[in-house]
Amino acid sequence: MKNYTYLVRCADGTLYCGWTNCLEKRILAHNSGKGAKYTKSRRPVTLAYYEEFATREEAMRREWAIKKLSRTEKEKLIASGHKLIHHDIVTETSAHDEQMEDLM
Repeated sequence: MKNYTYLVRCADGTLYCGWTNCLEKRILAHNSGKGAKYTKSRRPVTLAYYEEFATREEAMRREWAIKKLSRTEKEKLIASGHKLIHHDIVTETSAHDEQMEDLM
């Protein structure tokens, strides 16, 4: 099963980061008011960025890392236009770190 870390842009312009194993259903849940409490009053949300992972733990770890980024750093990540797919987090980490360094 695929797992995703994602950023959505809320109607008020703020960003929300989360993780899921079904991106389409999660976005629908956010827009129906059944997603996160934060997005409930900030609908509609639009998907701005996502990364795909093999495991839930990897997606959750990445969510935590993205949540620690500043808004400017998150905007750079979104602007990069990359939709990163991590099949093997061990081999992908150095490539991902290089991409992140290029964005900063």
